[in-house]
Amino acid sequence: MSKPRTDAEARAEAMEVAESAREEVRTKPSFAAELFLGKLDAELVHPFPEQDAADRAKADDILAELEAVLREEIDPDQVERDREIPEQAMRRLHEVGAFRLKIPEEHGGLGFSQTNYARAVALTASWCGSLAIWMSGHQSIGVSTPLKLFGTEEQKAKYLPRMAGGELSAFALTEREAGSDPARMQTYAEPDPDGDGWILNGEKLWCTNGPKADVLIVMARTPDKIVKGKPRKQISAFIVETSWPGFEVVHRCDFMGYGAIQSGVLKFENLRVPKENLLWHEGQGLKLALITLNTGRLTLPATNVAVAKQCTRIVRSWARARAQWGGPIGTHEAVAVQLGWIASHTFAMEALSDYANRLADRGDTDLRLEAAMAKMFCSEVVFQIADRTLQIRGGRGYETYESLKARGAVAYPVERLFREARLNSIVEGTSEVMRLFLAREALDPHLQRLGALARPDSTLGEKAKALLKGAGHYPVWYVKSWLPTFEMPDGIPTVLRRHWRYVRRNGKRLARRITYAMFRHGPSLENRQARLGRLVDEATNLTAMALCISRAASRGDDASRELADLFCHHARTRIKLQRAISPSLDRVGLRVATKMISGRYTELERGIMND
Repeated sequence: MSKPRTDAEARAEAMEVAESAREEVRTKPSFAAELFLGKLDAELVHPFPEQDAADRAKADDILAELEAVLREEIDPDQVERDREIPEQAMRRLHEVGAFRLKIPEEHGGLGFSQTNYARAVALTASWCGSLAIWMSGHQSIGVSTPLKLFGTEEQKAKYLPRMAGGELSAFALTEREAGSDPARMQTYAEPDPDGDGWILNGEKLWCTNGPKADVLIVMARTPDKIVKGKPRKQISAFIVETSWPGFEVVHRCDFMGYGAIQSGVLKFENLRVPKENLLWHEGQGLKLALITLNTGRLTLPATNVAVAKQCTRIVRSWARARAQWGGPIGTHEAVAVQLGWIASHTFAMEALSDYANRLADRGDTDLRLEAAMAKMFCSEVVFQIADRTLQIRGGRGYETYESLKARGAVAYPVERLFREARLNSIVEGTSEVMRLFLAREALDPHLQRLGALARPDSTLGEKAKALLKGAGHYPVWYVKSWLPTFEMPDGIPTVLRRHWRYVRRNGKRLARRITYAMFRHGPSLENRQARLGRLVDEATNLTAMALCISRAASRGDDASRELADLFCHHARTRIKLQRAISPSLDRVGLRVATKMISGRYTELERGIMND
């Protein structure tokens, strides 16, 4: 009987599995990656990369048809009540191509660019959030995207036309005990004894579109491989058809919002997968998932922007129409500052989202960090916008759309938007996981030089080599990080130049703080997640500032300059507050949490009814 693993061993294994799936070498430029190193590469963000007019025109007519179908066939609140998308609506949506947007034209799709696809899903999200999730689960991470990236020509020829023809797809990764920690994955694919395939067993949880899907991408463990004398867990990806014997929908999950989404528990029992349905290579499943999510998670920022815009429209209209204390509520400072916050942050969200989508279309940059920043920032900010919108609407914000409509009041679906907005910082990588991912990438250049000092299995020679490498780099780099630079890109409006200088100056300061933390804490830095998270938040705010400044400069209108200026002021205030947080506060919080888990503060739970 094997000895149970210690917590340290479990953490080490989880890190090993995650590290093996990373894209280790950055071969293309990245604005965010350079910013973490203290470099402000203006050419990567300025002028702002707006969508090509010809590409935009390619989608305009189809989006007009999509909007017409949404208005005619979809009642968002009826969808919420019934927990279903009407069949007639689905037929018409398929007719206009809503479920084949990203599939190449040679396989029966519309061949949309990432930017046009984001426009389509955002338009849908502004009307019916549940339907947008159906479309995204099918196209952002469903069968078509990983198949385009990693599939053989035979796999593409077989499955992409089926996806374009109306079949629904899904991506099955999460399990009961394996969310952000893939090392805990239990679904297992064992080679068939006859050598012609695999036998799949296990369960998947929260698989969007899963209960209705025709074809799945399933992540499963395959036999371990020996690496440096030790077994290493392997995760592989398989194309699975739900009509095959051994597949079962165990449960459809219900959630706080998005009542009509189809997400549930899927079971595989001795399900045979043909060998040709292994996607990419054995053991490359987790890396496939991470690469797929680099662009797949861009849908969330786009839909978040759509909801933020809807909230902006609602508060603008209501703040002008609702009169209290002798005038419209929007003229009173307490409400006015909230309106300004909503408008300026919607502008910033759109800049981050659009920029990441443009990078995906161009393909000449590494967008891992920008995509993660866009996902994290937009998913958190949209909930704050929905919360502020509900507050401005007051009791009418808390009341349902149907109730408001039934009593003849001005009706907006704020209550529904608020519930739905809460999901975004959880799915496709929680905000906590996004911060850890961004922190790991920010530390990577330092680990490339000094990693041997942190690894317990490094030899004395390896450690000495790392020390020499660090000694040859950091003193010169540190001196340069203090030297002032004065470049100012052409076209930056006068009112925004101080903010650009702030980004440039504080990018260098951020890089020094990251380096100091590396030398100060060494290998234990990975456990100081709160501090790393604040450094990531600072980098994200600086990136958002740079993009807002660039977009305002490129547009050249007063409205954009005003919104960018206000957002930059808010971002600078956040950075200042984050820097004021002492690391000792994290330590005290950790001590209290440890004692809380052990039962020290159960007095707080007295006087309530237990389950």
